[in-house]
Parts: sequence; structure tokens; C-alpha cells
Amino acid sequence: INISMFPPSNACIGRYILNMQITSCGHTYQRCLGDFYVLFNPWCADDPVYMDNQAHREEYILNEHGILYEGVHKHITSRPWHFGQFEDGLLDICLKILDMGASYHHGSDRDHCWRNDPVHVSMVVNHMISSHTTNSIMKIPENNDYLKGTKPFCWNGSVPILQQWYNGRCRPVRYGYCGSLASVMCTVMRCLGIPSRVVTSFCFPCSTENPLGINEIFDCTGKNLCGKDKLWRYHCWNESWMARRDLNQCCGDWQCLDPTPLETGRGSACSGPTWVRSIREGELDLDYDGHHMFSRVNSNYVGWLSQNNAKKTKFFCDAWPCGQHLITKSVGSEQFEDITGAYKYELGSVKNKEAYFRAYRRIHPGYCNASNCHIERELSSLKNPFLSDSGINMRLKMANCPMYGEDVQLHWLLENLRSENKNLKFNLCAQIITYSGCPMDQFWKDSVNVTLGPREVKKIPLCISYSQYGPYLCDHNIMKVVAVSDPECGEVLMVSRDIVINRPPVIVKLLSQPRLKVPCTAEISFCNPLQEDMKNCVMTLEGCGLFKEPMTIDLGTLASNQQARTIVEFTPYRLGSHRLLANFGCHKF
Repeated sequence: INISMFPPSNACIGRYILNMQITSCGHTYQRCLGDFYVLFNPWCADDPVYMDNQAHREEYILNEHGILYEGVHKHITSRPWHFGQFEDGLLDICLKILDMGASYHHGSDRDHCWRNDPVHVSMVVNHMISSHTTNSIMKIPENNDYLKGTKPFCWNGSVPILQQWYNGRCRPVRYGYCGSLASVMCTVMRCLGIPSRVVTSFCFPCSTENPLGINEIFDCTGKNLCGKDKLWRYHCWNESWMARRDLNQCCGDWQCLDPTPLETGRGSACSGPTWVRSIREGELDLDYDGHHMFSRVNSNYVGWLSQNNAKKTKFFCDAWPCGQHLITKSVGSEQFEDITGAYKYELGSVKNKEAYFRAYRRIHPGYCNASNCHIERELSSLKNPFLSDSGINMRLKMANCPMYGEDVQLHWLLENLRSENKNLKFNLCAQIITYSGCPMDQFWKDSVNVTLGPREVKKIPLCISYSQYGPYLCDHNIMKVVAVSDPECGEVLMVSRDIVINRPPVIVKLLSQPRLKVPCTAEISFCNPLQEDMKNCVMTLEGCGLFKEPMTIDLGTLASNQQARTIVEFTPYRLGSHRLLANFGCHKF
């Protein structure tokens, strides 16, 4: 007997058991034929996750290899990530996540009726990634303290994280960051049949007081002081493709889901699903957490100087707008795609202003009847005056692309826009900044007197040596350089630059042709670029279809300029395109 089953497009996803009942000669017998799984189907036109583009289905459902984008908006870095949604046992783990998160839907967990709706399934997964009180998949370290777990940036893929959570009795894995949280969610969603991708936004504000404003405070030396607001250098979240029946959508579209718990003024919470188009249009009443997502890509930056008498003064500075660069991996390519236009209209355009005013009235109920001109005046009073208003233009330009162990070279460009001399005194400083905007150690300070003749342009070279920043960088490879004019000289001017220190490369070279179930060898090499020893050196290797579990190699201590070469053997156990990832760590990073 051949049995074919066609589950309806509104069937609940999950594991089913197929039984057969046989009646013969008045006797009835039960026989279990086996079990099967029902998932969402983006190839089916009646399914709410239907995606009609085959290239997009291959990228957002079938592709196990992804890229995470990090760094700062002027220096974007990337690193590969293994989603691994087709690894053995992973589907059972993903369904366990739905079981553990069923209580998120009060009163509906018994019949699992919500499991045929990708909106509710995505909400449960989003909640389970890091917001569940006891059984969330990953924890974020508090105060950047991760001594009791794995360093957040050491993970190369989702599979070891999900396996550790499942095998550890569903206890949170320590530790992750926004990139790993969004990537794990992407893996789970793709495994369940929902097209998904990871998005990175640069200059991402996190404010607990003013939803549409972010404040950074500096002292007279240029040091960034730790305030309530944080300007994340980058932030990652997840987008999933589905038709929102709750919004009467007949066709699928991208929905924003952010699994990272962020402070909202009412405590921390994840957000979404939020229709991306509603964010662009400023239609915040339409969706879950729309006001949170809108404010995070449309906030205004304000920089303040805090003086000894607790007085705060606005800088003259040219601030980079928040949320002006949103990217994701391109379809079928290793390059990134700029999707900023999906979240907001072009800055300064008529549609951009209309959407902003519409959202402003919903976020600030006191302005629900205010005119556009009234709101515009209110916003103008909050912003920093431009540098050009003071008669000076300044910027910090990189003279090199520094790697760990190399000096940082900058050119400080100043231009006098007036027909009179300018005599200014500047304080300069550099300090480490975490990706989430927490200011760390200030390790370099200087002061410079600058004289500019009428319409004069001057270029001043700046150098920060490795011996100055090296002891402080640790796992954080971002530093902030600031130049602030002395308040006694009149108007307070400020220019800053975020700088990414690149990590030395790990080189992977295959020594034989990979074949299914045939041992293959590869050479992994790494050179210590520092003028000092690297201690506690460890190499971690990972690859879906290549290694059943990550391989760790202890390299001990590497002397200055010493090159470590390691030969590894592995046996590919699955057909397809695979990627071998090598991650190097030591006491320095």
C-alpha cells in the first residue's frame, strides 16, 4: 500500500505520528507506521510564507552559509557564520524551542492552534532567544563580564549554540551578543520553513528617556562619559518573510524581529514582528513595537560637553544620523546589499518628513494636533549646531587601515571658513568603545594649539602607537578619537572618529580534494604580528558537513613574528557546498 498525504496550508507545524488501524475478522489492530514533520512551505502559493522568487528561496531558506557585518559605518567588517539549519537533530531542537515557549501564548498551548501562524511562531522564537526568564537560548553578559562562559565573539555558527542549549537541559548558553542572537534566530526560522535573513544597522541608538533622541556626554578632555543613553556602533536583528493575516496582507513581505532585549524605559524586551514598510511610513499604530523600531532608525544625535559646574553645552559638530546604513547579505553573493531604503525614505525628502511627523505625533501624544512647522521648530531646537555655523570645518581622516600591532595614523583636517584669523586650543583623546556604545578606558590624551589664517586649510598628522592602545583593546576592536576645543576659547567645537582595529588573518589551505566519506587534510596557519608573545593561543575549527562538532587546537605560546602551522584531518559526511571556519583566540583577543 502506498500512502500519500497532502497537509493543508493551514496545518500546524510540528512532528506527527502516523498510525494505521486494521480491522479483520471482527478484530481491530493498531500499527504505528512512523512519524513525519510538517513545516511552513515557501514553495506553496497558499502558504503565508510563500516566496515566489527561486533565487531568494535558495538564499533565505536553503543557504546554510551566512555573513555577519560588524564594525562602524565608515569601516564595515564581515565574518562568516554557519546557520546549519539542515544538521542532524536540529529540527527536533527547534520544535523543543516552540514547546518551551508555548506558555508565551497564555491559554493556547494545549491545542497548539497558534503553530499554523508564522506571526505567532516568530513571536515565540523571538521571545525564547534571550528574553525567557529561565530557558532562553542565550544570555548576554552583564557589564561585559563573560568570565563564566564563552566569549561572545568566539562563536562561528548556530549549531553548537543550539546543541549546547538542548543538551544542557534547556539552560541559557553563556554568552552571546546581538549578532549571534539574530543568527541563531535566523537558523531556527529557516529550519521551520520561514525565509529569514540577518540585518545590521550602524549608529543604532538605545535611549531610555527620549525615544527620538540620543545624548552622548563628553568632558573637556574629550572623554566619553557613561550616561543612560547608548549609541551602539552596530546592531543586528532578524527579518522574516510572511504574509500578515492580522494586517490583512495578501502577499508576503519582510517583518522585523529583534531578539536582543533592549532597554525601553519600561524594562528590557525584544521587539517584533514589525512590518518593515510600516516603519518607513511611520504607521506605528499598525504593528507590534513599531515605535521602538522607528525610533531606532530615526533618532536624532545630540552631543554635550559637561563642565565642572555640571553645566552642559551643546557642541558645534556634524553628527552622523542614526540608522542611515542598514545592510544584509546579497542574494547569491558574498557582498552586502544596502536596504536602508526599505526602512526609511531618503533623508530630507518630502516623504521622509511626512513619515517622521506622522510617527512623532504617535510617540508624543501631546503633539497629536501640532502642525508640521511646530514639530520642525521643536526638532531644530534639540539638534547640535553645525561646525560650519562656527566658521570652522573639521574632520578626522584615516591615513592607514591599522591591523592589530600597527600604529593608528590619522590626518586631522581643519578649514577656516571666515576671512579672519582663528586661534584655538584643542584637547584630544582616545578611548576604547564597545560595540554596544559603552565607553571603556581612556588611554591617550594630548592638547594642541591651532592657528588658522583667513580661509586657510591645515592638515595635522596624528599617531597613536600600538604600545598606547594595545594593553586596553582586549576583545573590543573599536576605539574613539575625539578633538574638543577649549570652552574658554568661545564656541565649543567637536570632531570624532570611530576606528576599527583589524585582527590578523587566519589562512586555510586545502591539501587534498574533498570527497564524501573520504578523509581530507587542510593546513591552518597564523602569524603573530606583535612585538611580544601571544599566550594561551587556541584555534577553533568548525564546518557544517565537515565536523560533527567544533575542533579545538591548543597552540600554547607564539613568539613575536612566529608562524603557527597546523595540519587537520576531517571526513566530509554530507554532500553539498561546505565552508571550513577557523577562529583564533589568545590572551589579547
